[in-house]
Amino acid sequence: MTRHRVVALLHEPQSPFELACAAEVFGTVRPDLPVHYDFAVCARRPGPLRTTAGHSLLVEHGLEALREADTVIVPGWQPPGTDVEPDVLDALRAAHGRGARLAAICTGAFVLARAGLLDGRRATTHWRRTAQLAAAFPRVCVDADVLYVDHGDVATSAGTGAGIDLCLHLVRADHGAAYAAQVARSMVLPPHREGSQLQYAAHHVAHHAEASPRADASLAPLLEWAVSRLDARLTVDQLAAWAGVSERTLARRFADQLGTSPGQWLLGQRLDAARILLERTDLPVDAIATRVGLSSAVNLRRRFRTAFGATPGTYRRTFGEP
Repeated sequence: MTRHRVVALLHEPQSPFELACAAEVFGTVRPDLPVHYDFAVCARRPGPLRTTAGHSLLVEHGLEALREADTVIVPGWQPPGTDVEPDVLDALRAAHGRGARLAAICTGAFVLARAGLLDGRRATTHWRRTAQLAAAFPRVCVDADVLYVDHGDVATSAGTGAGIDLCLHLVRADHGAAYAAQVARSMVLPPHREGSQLQYAAHHVAHHAEASPRADASLAPLLEWAVSRLDARLTVDQLAAWAGVSERTLARRFADQLGTSPGQWLLGQRLDAARILLERTDLPVDAIATRVGLSSAVNLRRRFRTAFGATPGTYRRTFGEP
């Protein structure tokens, strides 16, 4: 089977981390997993290319590499908002025109915007740069409150680490939640982060006298406990009781740490568990609904279609193990 070819378009000074986000997900061979991708890098001019870390990379391929790419990744662009050479823009438009998927990590969104590929669409970038992106490209609908935006043919991510979130999302779209979870596990990362990038943005926090000294306590023990009991009837008041806080305090901690509500987080965990069971087992949908705590096949189908735009049966036919 022909592997999906991923090509990263570099620009100096290149951020090594943003490049590594793509290289680790798409370019690392893991002995216990099938290899679905080939990974390469290119630049406008082959040769030594400066990085923001002070060393140079030797890039062997020019823009012609984009002609063979199934996915083109722009892993950041420094400084953001600067002019992009016409031949680079032409190469990106040509790749998109023939059906390649384009994905930008962090400030790479500025390049896709300059190519006109984000006009009339939602897009994101690092929270420090969202206002700049919106001002420079008024036809782009900039969303500062997400980790990534994927339109299928074009995708953008928030800053730096969100590039990993986007790359894992693309793997999940290509090969299913179970495979993406295995890739994430090998990277010692969660397969999917909850919430938005605004939970990481710099802001001034008001201090209230009535706040509990443990108001910023980690949710990790509670999340681990809840995930191990998805087949039970868990409610927000039960989560709060286990954590030893009020429902209001629990909601505040979820908003601060995960950027979502306890109920929405719990539903997301149930749906992710359902996806893995659909991929890895032949259990009936009603049995899966019971196992993940969604009570009935009707409820699972409704929630699943709302979240993923597909029925459980369609999802299983697409991503189920043979």
